[in-house]
Amino acid sequence: MRNRYSLIQISLHWATLVMIILTYSAMLSRGMFSEDDESFINLFHFNFGITVWLLMFIRLGLRHYYATPPIEPPLAEWQSIASKGLHWMLYLLFLSLPILGFLTLQFGGKDWVLYGFTVPQWVTPDPSWRKLLKQTHETLANTGYFLIGFHTLAALYHHYIRRDDTLRRMLPGK
Repeated sequence: MRNRYSLIQISLHWATLVMIILTYSAMLSRGMFSEDDESFINLFHFNFGITVWLLMFIRLGLRHYYATPPIEPPLAEWQSIASKGLHWMLYLLFLSLPILGFLTLQFGGKDWVLYGFTVPQWVTPDPSWRKLLKQTHETLANTGYFLIGFHTLAALYHHYIRRDDTLRRMLPGK
């Protein structure tokens, strides 16, 4: 059995990270620009977020197609359970955030453009739903910092302290 993820899984993992960084960067840069520029930045945030959503779906499909390579030396059972739990939390987070963002726009009655196409309004705008969805979206996005940070620290712990192949399995190259 191979001890690395497939090239497509590795590529999509790192592409997803880049898109997440771009999505968060667009969000964090709000308020730093003029109103016209901010609309442009929002457009990037929305499109990057939807791209993350699409990448996560593809990655989930690939998880069922390719077996997860074993970690050498094997993890303790609690570490294996924690690892799987964290990965599923990350999947759930980055699948739900774009949906919440999309619904926030819909209930806010806001027009937006997805990859150059105007997204039609399909719900009746409702300020109270918009507020709830936006708060939930922002809370989960802030939770993302911790989950991403923990994921990164765990990979570094495995690589530098435990000295197993957890990180090497996902690195590009030989």
